[in-house]
Amino acid sequence: MQPASLYDAADYFLGIGGKRIRPVMCLMGNELFDEIIPDAYSVATAIELFHNFTLIHDDIMDKAPLRRGMPTVHEKYNSSTALLAGDVMLVIAYDYINKIETPHLHRVIHLFNKTAKQVCEGQQLDLEFEEKKQVLLNDYLHMIELKTSVLLAASLRLGAILGGASEGNQDHLYEFGKNLGLAFQVQDDYLDAFGDPAKFGKQVGGDIIANKKTFLLVKAMELATAKQREEMNGLIQQNSADKIRKMLAVFRACGVDDAAKSAKEKYLEIALQHLEDIAVLSKRKESLKELAQFLIQRDY
Repeated sequence: MQPASLYDAADYFLGIGGKRIRPVMCLMGNELFDEIIPDAYSVATAIELFHNFTLIHDDIMDKAPLRRGMPTVHEKYNSSTALLAGDVMLVIAYDYINKIETPHLHRVIHLFNKTAKQVCEGQQLDLEFEEKKQVLLNDYLHMIELKTSVLLAASLRLGAILGGASEGNQDHLYEFGKNLGLAFQVQDDYLDAFGDPAKFGKQVGGDIIANKKTFLLVKAMELATAKQREEMNGLIQQNSADKIRKMLAVFRACGVDDAAKSAKEKYLEIALQHLEDIAVLSKRKESLKELAQFLIQRDY
């Protein structure tokens, strides 16, 4: 496809992998209620393209050098090409939605668009938080719900819509995905600070360098002594060579590594309760339980 420079950039990003969790969740949402129908593959592809569109743009905004252990698109090409590569992915995502023949087309488009808007709202809040001296934990949780959780939840619900699920079952599945998403993001924040760089595939400590208001920083500010808070604020103002090491030392001293693990377990428990409340045979839910455990125990 021409121009090659545009599609090469898009192919490069899609080719470096990722967990493909969201499209798989769409298929699992369908399979929970019925056999997977061809339309589910089209919607799953649209979800993955939309997700990658947001990642390319997020990386530009965050000035991130690495994604999945490889140079980001704006680093390998340039920011303008990266923006356009993301844009064309979004357009092609709608081409895939347009392929579906289900009578639920309007519901699919409505949920897809609502979710896309929420993800943009979450990203804007994330950017605004970088300029704020203090962010409350509830505000942070609202932000990650929009930026991360709703897309996981919607992926499941879109599959369930295609599978003919009742509204009540769709609601429980959505809440399962939303709470799993909160656990997933808390784990992501934890790995950014404490993960193994060889496994994590991103720059460990990247959130600290960028002064991002992660669960760890927000919770540390809440738990810290006045002296620790002063030290963290000092580190935020500078970019010294040992910034990551010093910030991690404060995080550990405040106990936020353990707080992150507790929060992750809490959201997982809520998610699994909603899964339990879905009115289908228990054995049909096993694969979703396994996925939930994988997502919050992962080290990458």
